Amino acid sequence: MPDDKVKRRLTTVLCADVYGYSRLMEADEAGTLETLRRYRTSIAGLVERHDGRIVNTWGDAVIAEFASVVEAVQCAVEIQQEISNQDSDPPRAHPMRFRIGINLGDVMVDGSDIYGDGVNIASRLQELAEPGGVVISSSVYDQVHNKLSVGFDCLGQRPMKNIAPVTSYRLTLGGQTAGRGSFAVNESPTRREEAGRLRMGDRHEPSSWMGVVSGWLAKLPRPVAAALTVSAFLILINLFTGAHKIWFHWPVAAILFGVLMRTALGRRPGSDSKEER
Repeated sequence: MPDDKVKRRLTTVLCADVYGYSRLMEADEAGTLETLRRYRTSIAGLVERHDGRIVNTWGDAVIAEFASVVEAVQCAVEIQQEISNQDSDPPRAHPMRFRIGINLGDVMVDGSDIYGDGVNIASRLQELAEPGGVVISSSVYDQVHNKLSVGFDCLGQRPMKNIAPVTSYRLTLGGQTAGRGSFAVNESPTRREEAGRLRMGDRHEPSSWMGVVSGWLAKLPRPVAAALTVSAFLILINLFTGAHKIWFHWPVAAILFGVLMRTALGRRPGSDSKEER
């Protein structure tokens, strides 16, 4: 008797789909088809480089599977980078953007085709991605979050058509959504940490906080700004010449009292009438 048992396997499914394909075809049918063919050639090359295989190309979609979850995510990142690079020179009036979803799950195997929820979830995840972005399932995240130098934003459990809600993650890098020009797979964690320290240092440069203080003082009345500046200067002198003996409070109190009295006297009705005259 023939063996009709359905063959299954655990695999990583990548689904890529063109965003706004119908709109692009309406604007330029021949040009869109030519661009799609060129991008599919590039995608096929990247899939092969990462030991994956193209399963199917339905319409404007590309379905691929990988034995390695890490290779699948790296491939997705490189696909978006390659498309971004090809599209930037020269700039196009109607750029083509792919959305990519990746899922690790059980699939049914029929010859060279694969079916089942493992494929359907990947297809639904790409619908959650932004143009030029990548969204992965929690099963993929568990395998790659500590192996790749990219960030992840948790999207939670989003409702998906005919599919039970699945926790998903959006790829990010450097605080930006993983999309056009934002990928750098080969960037090492050490370089990212150094860049982060440099950014932290930039935020604490003297020119930065001095500019904030100067701008704040400029908004105050001139006597008040002068009094605060002198008071701060006296406090610093006291701290640097001997903090064990505090003396700055007396001159500072006198200065602030004088400014307060001048402000109060300047707002008397008589003063207001003089200003009006």
